[in-house]
Amino acid sequence: MNKTLPSTWLNHTHEIELHYVRPLFNKMFYIRSSKDADSFLKRFVHLKQLDLKERFWALYLNNANGVVGVSEIARGSTTSVSVNNKYIFQLALLTNAVAIIVAHNHPSGTLKVSSADKAITKKLCSAGDLMNVKVLDHIIITSEDYVSLADENLM
Repeated sequence: MNKTLPSTWLNHTHEIELHYVRPLFNKMFYIRSSKDADSFLKRFVHLKQLDLKERFWALYLNNANGVVGVSEIARGSTTSVSVNNKYIFQLALLTNAVAIIVAHNHPSGTLKVSSADKAITKKLCSAGDLMNVKVLDHIIITSEDYVSLADENLM
């Protein structure tokens, strides 16, 4: 029978080992424009639920703008989504990304950029500057179309 006290369990450390295997160059998807980002996202997201609830995603890119990862960051309600900036940049560091593109949907179908959209973009850009991870774009998608904050000079 193990007589180790619970307090010593807390002091026992475990190592975490990460393995990075870059996708082959001929299989990697590269983002050259906001249209490329929209196309890639629409292959990843559940299109039949795009008009149901707001969701927030992040694309993680290498130095050549190749996608090294994509993650759904949060799910919200029909009118908003709460974004955890820490989680976005935690994944950026774990994937060794040098840039990110963030995106969210508007279930209403409107492509109007709200003040909340601008505020989260500004906050993410500031955090990215501190972390040395460039926020290249913030895209709002609907089932019909998209709008890019970078293309609209709102970054």
